[in-house]
Amino acid sequence: MSLAQQINQDFLTAYKAKQDSIVSTLRMLKSALTNKEIEQKIPKEQGLTDDEVMAIIKTEIKKRKDSVLAYGQASRQDLVDQENQEIVILEKYLPEPMSEAQVQAVVLTVIAQTGAKSPADFGKVMGAVMTQTKNQADGQLVSKIVKAELGKKNQ
Repeated sequence: MSLAQQINQDFLTAYKAKQDSIVSTLRMLKSALTNKEIEQKIPKEQGLTDDEVMAIIKTEIKKRKDSVLAYGQASRQDLVDQENQEIVILEKYLPEPMSEAQVQAVVLTVIAQTGAKSPADFGKVMGAVMTQTKNQADGQLVSKIVKAELGKKNQ
């Protein structure tokens, strides 16, 4: 079963069980998936790949994390709680994230393979690491580690 089908099935289950927070979150996610299919002119029967679905879920999680910061600054704890609840629901559809140590090991391997020697090689290393880690590593974490490692090489 594809990830999009799993989301549809979970939506129906939550709808029948009258779990409003899950229903609203999955309805928003289904809408984002449909919008992406329309944008890319993908036939309905073909659908999005699991990688594309995961990318959309990550985008939606990032939006919510940004909202949590904004609502926190505005002292709106009720909205912060709601956004955090949606993040938890969405994260169920992503694979287990890699630890910082695992990401660092991949970064060091890629730096050795590509022969990167300075911060100027950041893009080359970053692209290769993101390809290898697929949807299991946070881009900000990867960026931080790549900058740190390339900074060491430059000294």
